[in-house]
Amino acid sequence: MPRGFAWIREYENRSSELPKRKTWSSAGYDIASVEHKIIAAGETTLLATGLKAYMEPDEVLLLFIRSSKAIKKNLILTNGVGVIDADYFNNPSNEGHIMLAVTNIGTKDAIIEVGEEVAQGVFTHYLLTCEENTSEMRIGGFGSTDPKNF
Repeated sequence: MPRGFAWIREYENRSSELPKRKTWSSAGYDIASVEHKIIAAGETTLLATGLKAYMEPDEVLLLFIRSSKAIKKNLILTNGVGVIDADYFNNPSNEGHIMLAVTNIGTKDAIIEVGEEVAQGVFTHYLLTCEENTSEMRIGGFGSTDPKNF
């Protein structure tokens, strides 16, 4: 299986396009919100994307805030960079729904419209891991690799 995006069941009949790169040399795929949301100054919230991502086992999808959202709307990804592991795809608890944890660090409310591109995702291959191996299987969704969730 190569890599790409798909809609979770709730959004699979959408007429909007899956994320794509804007130019032939763009590294990131623009990711939009599927909901209208007002993020109050100082508030942290989860934005639904309706997306899941599939990739090879030794790949990861890294999520970054779009620079225009950081500059114009004072938004940051709460955890700095989102990490979507390959085994997050189709997990039993939420199908691998990519949610964006976003914080408004500004002094005014930030309004996000349906279809507004908020983040960008960059697929990358990783080469190095420690010798130890785990046989744990992901069974949860958002935040599921937190040891408290096993």
